[in-house]
Amino acid sequence: MNQTNSGFLNSIPPVTKNLIIINALFWLASLALPKIGIDLVDLLGLHFPGAVDFKAYQLVSYMFMHDTHSFAHVFFNMFAVYMFGRVLENVWGPKRFLTFYLVTGIGAGLIQELVWFFDLRDVLFAPEQMINLNGAQIISKSQYLNLFVTIGASGAVFGILLAFAMLFPNVPLYLMFIPIPIKAKYFVIFYGLAELFMGVASFGGDTVAHFAHLGGMLFGYILIHYWKKKDVGNGRYFY
Repeated sequence: MNQTNSGFLNSIPPVTKNLIIINALFWLASLALPKIGIDLVDLLGLHFPGAVDFKAYQLVSYMFMHDTHSFAHVFFNMFAVYMFGRVLENVWGPKRFLTFYLVTGIGAGLIQELVWFFDLRDVLFAPEQMINLNGAQIISKSQYLNLFVTIGASGAVFGILLAFAMLFPNVPLYLMFIPIPIKAKYFVIFYGLAELFMGVASFGGDTVAHFAHLGGMLFGYILIHYWKKKDVGNGRYFY
């Protein structure tokens, strides 16, 4: 009997498939390793540059980490990578898609660092080296800066959403639980405006890095236009 390569996993292009597998493995490791005293979120999550635990590699590693208290965080990010990333990889090829994923993820991290710098400027430039934390605890400035950590592939995912909408603007998409088709270009505009509003409003208790999501879109937009000009200049058509 001959076996075919038409299975579900074989239908997913290689970079998309490996990104999903790597993210899933890191999430499982984040659940298991604390039992032996290893906190992957602290090691690989993106810290503020002024923090003791900041490392340059975290600008890459943070996008492979997800909330260990909720399966939804990693599931919905990877579902979006599967739904839209595989389409982009089939259009661009694996090298260009991986480059796009990493650039938008790193770009999102850089934007998050800028947002932190703006939010923490009073602390950073204060002469005092100790921080009164909610009137209940006194900690050093370096300890305080170490409390700021971001994780997740959402920045790269929002870059992927933007790219899909730019390549296929009129493809109908559906919001969950709302059975009304929305063209991809309007879907992404809605998401972008919602992220901007929530980021500026900074709702109490909201721990989502909204500006990082917008950063992924911004870097994705810049990279797509760079590629478009480059491809046209080389006598090729980008899309």
